[in-house]
Amino acid sequence: MRYRKALAASLAVTATLAVQLVTATANAAPVTTLHYSSTGAPDYVTQIDQAAANWNAAVTDVRLVKGGTATIVFAETDDGRGSYTNTDGHGHGRIYLDKQQVAEGFAVTRIAAHELGHNLGLPDHYSGPCSELMSGHGPGTSCTNAVPDAAEAAKVQQDWADGFAAGDVRQAE
Repeated sequence: MRYRKALAASLAVTATLAVQLVTATANAAPVTTLHYSSTGAPDYVTQIDQAAANWNAAVTDVRLVKGGTATIVFAETDDGRGSYTNTDGHGHGRIYLDKQQVAEGFAVTRIAAHELGHNLGLPDHYSGPCSELMSGHGPGTSCTNAVPDAAEAAKVQQDWADGFAAGDVRQAE
């Protein structure tokens, strides 16, 4: 008899935990996975991967994954125009990393993370401090911060909480 009561209690606890797990899973925010390719920027693969890892550590509603069918594509340029991205701000874009800008002393990981920020929907804020990733080249070459601040991460979380539909293509620096 004690065995049956213990078994019944154990089954009740298991059933309760299963319902809680299913409820938690059903209530979990969807995660959008965006694939990127760094093959067009062979000199900067390590820095691009670190930039993506920095974003992945800061946000949970969107993941940047290398490979697959890339919607974000990196390329190198050497035209002195500075690094920039053509993007819809919703996870689709082409990022150009300017070798001349890198030669001037700007940190490649910061540049890549900044440009990824545009692909995640963030605008430039050049007058911001070095602690703001989207201040871009504004703080100068001494700024190497490649991590989004809390406000930038929160904005991306908000925008990607239920996915993010494609919009108009725009160019950002």
